[in-house]
Amino acid sequence: MTHKPASRPLTGLRVLVGRARHQAGALSTQLLKLGAEVLEIPFIEIRKPRSCQPLDHALKNLPAYDWLILTSVNGVDAMWERLTKLRLTKKSLQHLHIAAIGPATKKAIEKRGLKVNVVPEEYVAESVVKSLRKQAKRKRILLVRAKVARDVIPRELRKAGAVVDVVEAYETVVPRSSRTRLRAALKNSSKRPDVITFTSSSTVKNFVALLAFSGRTRSRKDARLEGITLASIGPVTSGTLRELKLGVDVEARQYTIPGLVQAIVANLRPM
Repeated sequence: MTHKPASRPLTGLRVLVGRARHQAGALSTQLLKLGAEVLEIPFIEIRKPRSCQPLDHALKNLPAYDWLILTSVNGVDAMWERLTKLRLTKKSLQHLHIAAIGPATKKAIEKRGLKVNVVPEEYVAESVVKSLRKQAKRKRILLVRAKVARDVIPRELRKAGAVVDVVEAYETVVPRSSRTRLRAALKNSSKRPDVITFTSSSTVKNFVALLAFSGRTRSRKDARLEGITLASIGPVTSGTLRELKLGVDVEARQYTIPGLVQAIVANLRPM
């Protein structure tokens, strides 16, 4: 048995991080500190929407809204970029009650000098609805999110009597340049990961697209994934992994990057 220092429990473990290139650092840094070898191959690429007009229209009409919901750091960044283009300042948002999914999104909002009123207990859409349902009646809510996203928040808050406007701030696409690198890493024993991390449903779907699984071969029995542990940031991402027949080996209890790292440490500490 090889002794691993308590401060570096992931020594000897190779982890594939599939976050967007500009966001991989947070997860990679934590894994590296714990001794893991990190391989970064982005499964998603963040792009501006084809048209910024709907977002711009909403931002120009911010006085009409009571609540603003932001579901990701990408959404915060994209919204702030458009505010700057429109020569609007944080004063335009100070009358709003703001809800953020997760501490990273909250931190990104507060970094801009704004107060976050609600962070749900669990960092998923259902928990946002639970937190806001009683306050939603007759309120007008602006939801800023990705082009493709679950409709739980607008659907349920409308049922609760709110007027909800949904605007796309960005879209996630498959980074074609990752296809060759990913396939090569899975074939090469010196680069083959022990763990693959998934931080959103988009990373799961794009991973499948990058490997071009067919319906017949899309399963954990696929030789390319043999012996590799799949680690999920939370139940929504896990649901997508199961839906696409990949399975889930590790799921974070707290649906954050630190929570994902903790889950990997707890479940995969090398012996």
